Amino acid sequence: MADVDVEVAGRRYKLSCRDGEEDHLRALVRMVDTKADQLTGALGDMTEARTLLLSALLLADELNDLRGAAAVTRNETPASTEIDPAYAVAIERIAERVERLADQVQRTAG
Repeated sequence: MADVDVEVAGRRYKLSCRDGEEDHLRALVRMVDTKADQLTGALGDMTEARTLLLSALLLADELNDLRGAAAVTRNETPASTEIDPAYAVAIERIAERVERLADQVQRTAG
């Protein structure tokens, strides 16, 4: 396992990945950081958790659009634009956990 130091929205993180995948991980982090910068520019400062959550949601939305466009290109019926209820529940739980963690970090730091 390789350790990679990265930065998103001005915060540093140490992530692990398989040996040889460091550059790929850095490229993915740059995508998230770009979204975080766009959000911060548009909405102003937000909590770390909210910035990361909204960045992930914007990237997921772009991926969904690309998948739909690819399906149309292949003359397939695009997948439903509705989110599977199981995914919606999972996303909501993750968002709640991220918010709780962010609150704990803020209380500890404050």
